[in-house]
Amino acid sequence: MIAKPRLHSRGLHPGRRDIGSRNAKRRPASARQVIAACTLALLASNCSSIERLRNIGEAPALGAIQNPTTKAGYKPVQVPMPAPQPAVYNPNSLWRSGSRAFFKDQRAHQVGDILTVLVKITDRAQFENETQRSRTNKENSGIDDFIGAKALNPGAAKYIPGRILTADSTASSEGKGSIDRKEELLTNLAAVVTQVLPNGNLVIEGKQEIRVNFEVRELIVGGIVRPEDIQSDNTIESTKIAEARIAYGGRGQITDVQQPRYGQQVLDVLLPF
Repeated sequence: MIAKPRLHSRGLHPGRRDIGSRNAKRRPASARQVIAACTLALLASNCSSIERLRNIGEAPALGAIQNPTTKAGYKPVQVPMPAPQPAVYNPNSLWRSGSRAFFKDQRAHQVGDILTVLVKITDRAQFENETQRSRTNKENSGIDDFIGAKALNPGAAKYIPGRILTADSTASSEGKGSIDRKEELLTNLAAVVTQVLPNGNLVIEGKQEIRVNFEVRELIVGGIVRPEDIQSDNTIESTKIAEARIAYGGRGQITDVQQPRYGQQVLDVLLPF
């Protein structure tokens, strides 16, 4: 009787491919996948650079007009509110309790109304500090004559404890610092009422974009205002806005040159020196 040869030794099992050859075929595909994944990760982390490369030679595009309440991360303002009081109407009277004027008030009072914010920021801060500190410590403790150590011969005296502890320390520090800052911003901006709080205060938000050549300037204003602080010409000063958020900046070629590169920013954060 002749035994049949066994084909499953050394990877020759019927219906099964050689494992080594299969891995060899997969290696190029795996390398391509790794390269593609790294490329996608790099592009996803540097989308702003791609956007800038795409707009080379063109002026920065202005942002589309959007509803502030539909933006990502928008959260309605919640602050402590008093208990609501119902309006009281007097019979045979044209005056309503709580009304600010006999005729219709043209100032902003509901969601969607527009009012003008008079931005006036003239801040100046000047500080100068100087600190000096010094300290000197000296510790000296020991035993001059331990059980008649002076009467012993010099050979035995060296084994007798003498000075137990002698320590000297001196520390001093001097620091100086000064701040001289001056900021001034004078402009006007129209804002939209995005929310009416239960006590009648208005939440406003406004954004303005101005493009000059290849540079876009942005001005953003937001906060909470009282209807009583809105003037008769439907304007309000920025100093009367609670929780005010005012941002003035821009984007474009000049702003891009003034910013440090991404690698430098990363090193500034990570390096301890």
